[in-house]
Amino acid sequence: MASFISVPLKKSSEVDLVKPLSKFISSTYSAGEEQAEYIRGVEELNKLRKTALGRPLDKHESSLEILLRYYDQLCAIEPKFPFSENQLCLTFTWKDAFDKGSLFGGSVKLALASLGYEKSCVLFNIGALASQIASEQNLDNDEGLKAAAKFYQLASGAYSHIKDTVLSALNREPTMDISPDTVGTLSHIMLAQAQEVFFLKATSDKMKDAIIAKLANQAAEFYGDAFKQCQYKENLPKYFYFQEVLPILAAKHCIMQANAEYHQSILAKQQKKFGEEIARLQHAADLVKTVASRYDEYVNVKDLSDKISRALTAAKKDNDFIYHDRVPDLKDLDSIGKAALVKATAINVPMCQKFTDLFEKMVPMAVQQAVSTYSQRKSEIVNRLIGQMREATNLCNGVLASLNLPAALEDLSGDSVPQSILEKSRAIIQQGGLQSIDRLIKDLPELLQRNREILDESLKILDEEEATDTELRTKFSQRWQRTPSNDLYKPLRTEGSNFRNVLDKAVQADKVVRERYHTHCDMIALLCKPEPELNAAIPSANPAKTLQGSEVVGVLRSQLSKLDEVKREREQLENDVKSVQFDMTSKFLTALAQDGALNEEAISVTELDNIYGGYTQKVQQSLKTQEEILGNIQTSHQEFSAMKQSNTDAKEREEVLKKLASAHDSYVEISNNLKEGTKFYNDLTEILLKFQNKCSDIVFARKTERDELLKELQQSIAREPSAPSFPTVPAYQCNPSTPTVTASGPPGAPTPAPRTVFQSKPQPPARPPPPVICSAATSTSTPLPTTVVASTDAPSVSTTLSMVPPGAPSQAQGPPYPTYPGYQGYMQMPMAYNPYAFGQYNIPYMYQGPGQGSFPGAQPPQQHPYPYPQQPQQPYYPQQ
Repeated sequence: MASFISVPLKKSSEVDLVKPLSKFISSTYSAGEEQAEYIRGVEELNKLRKTALGRPLDKHESSLEILLRYYDQLCAIEPKFPFSENQLCLTFTWKDAFDKGSLFGGSVKLALASLGYEKSCVLFNIGALASQIASEQNLDNDEGLKAAAKFYQLASGAYSHIKDTVLSALNREPTMDISPDTVGTLSHIMLAQAQEVFFLKATSDKMKDAIIAKLANQAAEFYGDAFKQCQYKENLPKYFYFQEVLPILAAKHCIMQANAEYHQSILAKQQKKFGEEIARLQHAADLVKTVASRYDEYVNVKDLSDKISRALTAAKKDNDFIYHDRVPDLKDLDSIGKAALVKATAINVPMCQKFTDLFEKMVPMAVQQAVSTYSQRKSEIVNRLIGQMREATNLCNGVLASLNLPAALEDLSGDSVPQSILEKSRAIIQQGGLQSIDRLIKDLPELLQRNREILDESLKILDEEEATDTELRTKFSQRWQRTPSNDLYKPLRTEGSNFRNVLDKAVQADKVVRERYHTHCDMIALLCKPEPELNAAIPSANPAKTLQGSEVVGVLRSQLSKLDEVKREREQLENDVKSVQFDMTSKFLTALAQDGALNEEAISVTELDNIYGGYTQKVQQSLKTQEEILGNIQTSHQEFSAMKQSNTDAKEREEVLKKLASAHDSYVEISNNLKEGTKFYNDLTEILLKFQNKCSDIVFARKTERDELLKELQQSIAREPSAPSFPTVPAYQCNPSTPTVTASGPPGAPTPAPRTVFQSKPQPPARPPPPVICSAATSTSTPLPTTVVASTDAPSVSTTLSMVPPGAPSQAQGPPYPTYPGYQGYMQMPMAYNPYAFGQYNIPYMYQGPGQGSFPGAQPPQQHPYPYPQQPQQPYYPQQ
């Protein structure tokens, strides 16, 4: 029986997973036990890759378990890390499994920054190792048969999965070994071998012949489909691997068909259809003879041939002497049924039974992005609510300052500093006064410049790498097959533009704050002075003690007290809005597990409405209450102003008190703005540093990919011939009148340097008598290069070329299949005529020129048949 087909493993270059993944974890997750656990998981993943891909694997199930574990880990981390060329860039390099390299070194390989590419290559090795393990099984016992069938179906499933997913996982053309055509063919081959194992199992269990015939017939169809796949696909026959596989597929198709016919003949005999029995046995015998004559290097069908011959002889004898049943033509026989007991194993992760996710606690990137988007939506709502409340407070303070309240009610004496002004003065002094403002204003340009430098440096390294990529792309043109840096960096450049716009807006905001500070600087400085100096700076006015006990003063004080209460409630409401915390991770994870996808907008809007709906109503109620109180205060203040004595000193004093109150409010607002600006710049620095690290990482990965691609291009250019193999022969060295046949090959082949050519003569020179013929061993020595003699008796060029088989058919042919070296029908080029081979190789001289008789005493020349077939044979491959 023919040996089973296995697939070689792909080889990969070493990749450091620890540094980039640990860097991503450190920048994404806060320091703590969780971060340390993830980094330990990265180290374990790196060790697992080295174990699975960094050493030769035994053809044992334990080695397959290692590959399955690594593949499961890749599937588990894929949604949890942003693997891409412009984010977490990891370049994986794999060699073509079927390419053996060249004389100049190197082999076909591909380096891609794609985790999908790594998964496809690992899955290819899973199928390859499964095929190797299956081929090592002992098929003489049930355990070996079951294991072989399981592993062949696993291999078929692995290759089928690659066929369906490889193009979507890669952003460029894959190597030929993982191309859809190749893996699709391998999947067919593995499925055919699994079906053959079931045929062997049924045969060993001595099941009914009808079942065995159907199993064998199905296996024959699978092998025939696989053979045609190899022929129809344009690039597959170029692989040396498939050159070895093709004859095995052809032989197994015939063998399985012969087995099907044999067992169906037994069924015909049981049904007393003796003519059908003979017809099927004759067909089976023809198929086996085809295999024995063409593929005996790959298979041994002696036992099957003997079994079919004995059955055919007995059947003919019984039919000739007893039954005399008519033997029908093969085309008149009913087709044998088919029974497919195998199917490709579906690839469902986890494939390893002992799989443990190293990053089980890490949420998928889809959830992380959803949480990030949710946080942005939450920040917008919080900022809007807080902005509304602060705007209302500023409006309230502005109205009160314009009315000189509550200072006007406290300044009825007209010669002392109102208590509210003293409290404002003490508050400013406690917060650092002008010195704190000056320090914060001085720090802003330095923080701004630091952020600009980080952003400029980040974009600069992108520009430099892009310029290098453009230069190499111009130099190598179509050979430079990788994603252009200009396209790859578009998201990063968009992000950089957004950062620059943010900085420009921050600069404008800083300018507004500084202008406001310069406007109120003098009054803020006055509030920072001691009470006596402050009292002296405020103009005195005539006393208005008559108003102290009036009803309007009491109403104003009551209304101001209510307004203060509203402001205190608003401050508490602002703190409550800021402190709301709700973990959306679990909610998004649940939605992802249930639906397999996330509708972040719907989930976030619903939750935010539930959380902040009540706070929104409270804010609106606070604004409405403030508006009513301020209206009442303005009405009461008009009555209060009418009752006050009207003089110039009182107006001046009131104007100064208004400015002092407004300066305090401005100081508080400016101080808060500057603190927020400082925090903004510091936070932006961390974000820009992460952006810079992202740019550095992708540029480093691109440089690594660039160096690898340059190395491959250099090797490819070195392998290319710089000139034709042979120079064109000058015309004077050729004899145009007499065609010659050289030993270098058929017409159209490169012509070597010309040898000495002798013109034919009427009489050949005298030759010595022939020596005694020795053993055949000496006659098989390899002849030396010979001189070509243009003789009138030598076969002409057209006669010689007529022996070359014609071109192959233009489309794939089904079995029976073409012949192979060493077998009947195989064609070789005729060796050139050598007139001196007589004495060297002890070959009887057979030449007899015109008018020349045999040598005296010479033996009659033996008539050796021409060692080349006269009928054209079907070539091995169809011409492409």
